[in-house]
Amino acid sequence: MAATASRTPAPTSVRDGLVVVLAVASGATDAVGFLALGSAFTSVMTGNMVLFGMGLAHGDGAALALTAVAIASFVAGAALGARVAGTPRPGDPVWPGRVRVALAVELALFAVFALAWWALGSAPPEGAFLPLLALNAVALGLQSSAIQRFGVPGLSTTYLTGTLTSVVGRLVSGHGLRAVGHSLTILAGLFGGAALGAALVRWAPVAVPLAQLLPVGLVLLASRRVRG
Repeated sequence: MAATASRTPAPTSVRDGLVVVLAVASGATDAVGFLALGSAFTSVMTGNMVLFGMGLAHGDGAALALTAVAIASFVAGAALGARVAGTPRPGDPVWPGRVRVALAVELALFAVFALAWWALGSAPPEGAFLPLLALNAVALGLQSSAIQRFGVPGLSTTYLTGTLTSVVGRLVSGHGLRAVGHSLTILAGLFGGAALGAALVRWAPVAVPLAQLLPVGLVLLASRRVRG
């Protein structure tokens, strides 16, 4: 019995692994937004604010509209996620049930995006960029707030500039790779998701929504087994 228990992953380890899977979905969604929906991000709001400023300087109305919609939609999603998932509380389990509810809403938003994407022949026209970008930005804003419910400082699947800064700071301060291993894994998940999203946009656009639906669906199923 003891040997079996020792082989059972700790709840926090399972949670951390599932967070990496969500980062894959985040990276893929951002790549799709930038490459197929008018060159705006769905979770990198710093980048969108820079693009908005550039569009303002150049009088680029399309860029202004896209980035403004992405920012506003992400904010709306973050607000919704905070309401649905709630805030960290003493005695919270490793994976609060409200986080699962928030991710179910995210999955529903991705499902709507998928239906629209396929209805448009997996090649949305320019007129569809704004609503599709908004759907994805709301979904990732919601995911971003849901992750905050875990109450783990620095844990994120969307805002990863801070994660990268933390990794560099720890490494130059003498901490070993083990101390930043999970942060590096999240960054790798984001990179991998972005590469996957870009590859699908180029070579298999019909499969683009799967890069969102499958990771989030997997996390929802697997999180039911998190105990503690």
